[in-house]
Amino acid sequence: MATGTANPDHVYGDVSSGSLPSGLKVCISLPDFLMLTDWVFGGLVWILVASTRLTGMELLQGWVMFVSVFCFVITTILFFLYLVGAHGGKASWTALDAFYHSIAALFYLSAAVLQAYVTVNNGYVREQLYRQYGENVSAVVFAYVATLSYVIHALFSLIRWKRAG
Repeated sequence: MATGTANPDHVYGDVSSGSLPSGLKVCISLPDFLMLTDWVFGGLVWILVASTRLTGMELLQGWVMFVSVFCFVITTILFFLYLVGAHGGKASWTALDAFYHSIAALFYLSAAVLQAYVTVNNGYVREQLYRQYGENVSAVVFAYVATLSYVIHALFSLIRWKRAG
């Protein structure tokens, strides 16, 4: 019979080592495989917001677009840098990873709230086609899913950063 203690290495995966993976380990290590979900859901937010037609709320939609494009581009760059091992195992990259994903989580939370606000206000104020309203609701849902992905990634990155330092 096994003891009741959990092995932290099993719970956190590569987080316990305190270093960033390189090569294909990026795709299978926690939290780094979450970059793929960040990328997919962030890209969906970008596509859905770009395809909507909302009037009177362009500034708010502009922030949502900025966040989704910015995070999509930076996440893609970091993913490929980790994939080729550009970090070289340096602790400063672990801090950068934790900082970026924490900021991205805050940005996406603000963008998701603003997208929900725009969708609700525009849905009641203007008569929209069902398809357009559905795109806006989908953008809100994917923005919150992207937020959750970035929050989870940020938490595990902060754990890894703490263990590295």
